Amino acid sequence: MGRAHEVRAASMAKTAAAKAKLNSKWSRLIYMAAKGGVPDPDLNQTLKRTVERAKREQVTADVIKRAIDKAKGADQTSYAELLLEGFGPGNSQVVVECLTDNHNRTQTDVKVAFQKTGGKIASSGSVTYQFKHLAVFVFKGLSEEDAVMALLDADCDVQNTFTEQDEETGEDLVTVEADYSEYYKIRTALTDLKEDLEFLVDKISWETENMVDLEEGKETEQFERLLAMLEDIDDVQDVFHNVNWEVEEE
Repeated sequence: MGRAHEVRAASMAKTAAAKAKLNSKWSRLIYMAAKGGVPDPDLNQTLKRTVERAKREQVTADVIKRAIDKAKGADQTSYAELLLEGFGPGNSQVVVECLTDNHNRTQTDVKVAFQKTGGKIASSGSVTYQFKHLAVFVFKGLSEEDAVMALLDADCDVQNTFTEQDEETGEDLVTVEADYSEYYKIRTALTDLKEDLEFLVDKISWETENMVDLEEGKETEQFERLLAMLEDIDDVQDVFHNVNWEVEEE
């Protein structure tokens, strides 16, 4: 009974920590979008899209409202994007996207995470040259042919499109990949064609085809610890890597 209670408590604590991290991430992004223009989603398209993405990740209306209200106030906190790269255990390569008001603090925190798990932080470009910085969309309810025509009409520079069948529902899922700079243009073209288009994936990501496997034991344990330490850093927004790594469901 006691052990079961401990397991449940640990699981609840982990879930709460993940939720807090998610809220912190989107609060910063919404705050930045609101500060960068009018703090009203109806008048600020960047803010509107950021709010839509936050809602899809189940960020509550209260969290969104607080972030926008903060941007309306006298708070002058200035966040800036920071991209860090590193070599982790084995042959792992890691790209870390951060949003911070103190570059030195963030870089130190990330550097320590690598050092404590058998890796090292790398100079700019040492890792990212093997990754592609992509806008990735996966959606249903629209054919690949119709999507491609809409994207061509909107002068979108698309690198790749393909259709796969959802194994569970049998529905066609269309994937569109392009350079990250095309994200807003592509998303606007697709939603103009079908306003209620359902996106299963809607993100800007670092992707690589040079995936690696880690040895069971020390390497996998160190890599798992590295991901956990990076996740615990408030300034870290997203982590991308080249490891074949399956996240176990709780």
